[in-house]
Amino acid sequence: MKKVSFAEFGGPDVLQLIDAEEPHAGPGQVRIAVRAAGVNPVDWRIREGQFQKVHPIELPAGVGLDASGVVDEVGEGVEGVEVGDRVFGEGSSTYAEFAVLSAWARMPEGLTFEEAAGYPSVVETALRIIRQAGVRSGQTLLASGASGGVGSAVLQIARDRGITVIGTAGAANQDYLRSLGAVATTYGEGWAERVRQLGHVDGALDLAGSGVIRELVELTGDPQKVISIADLAAPEHGARFSGVAGSMPEALTEAADLISRGKLHIPVEKSYTLAEAAAAHMDSHAGHTRGRRVVVV
Repeated sequence: MKKVSFAEFGGPDVLQLIDAEEPHAGPGQVRIAVRAAGVNPVDWRIREGQFQKVHPIELPAGVGLDASGVVDEVGEGVEGVEVGDRVFGEGSSTYAEFAVLSAWARMPEGLTFEEAAGYPSVVETALRIIRQAGVRSGQTLLASGASGGVGSAVLQIARDRGITVIGTAGAANQDYLRSLGAVATTYGEGWAERVRQLGHVDGALDLAGSGVIRELVELTGDPQKVISIADLAAPEHGARFSGVAGSMPEALTEAADLISRGKLHIPVEKSYTLAEAAAAHMDSHAGHTRGRRVVVV
């Protein structure tokens, strides 16, 4: 089978499309014929070796965590899913023709494989950081860098829970944020004052790692109400870095429910082939994404 792999840490050029042995489902797992794989910032952070001190991996290694596809192998002890089922979920080395998933859910009706591949990690992350920020119905959450996949999920999940979200993004994405129910404003010089004029902030999320932790702490008045998924230096300002995932099965169940109720839709901004994985990583690293990027198999 074809698979994207890297044998050394580094830039996008270390990614190679290779011939590899097919993986097989172990106990509690399913194997899918991959139709699409989600492109997440964690993918290129792993490729760069950023997490080696906390979550070391052995090289050569595959790429990708999220995927959608058709079940073609069911591991021992797995119930409630059959060969031929269309699922989306999380596993390992998902930029490949076949991948093993450790968490999955059936795809909601009407969802394409490309769309489905973009949901698992971003929805789990959005649910986790909304909870960690401690905001509830009737309160206001600030999302810095809100137009990407996680931001798109945060805005819609928060709206479904009665939480007001102020979202910052580039000028080109202001209408997109508003379409998801956010009170939108631009980042750049004077952004914190623009947010302050929009009202009190009860919690804040740093989704882009653009050096805004100090301002987020000032806006909330409490560093413990500031959560970052992109700035490893956040704890230096008393804020929290959220990098440990919660329950993916629960997140997938909630994602499927939200999608089925028409409360969550994350558009696919661009699709890539397996051979274009390096370009996908470069574009993801550059930011300014509106929704999701996926690799189509």
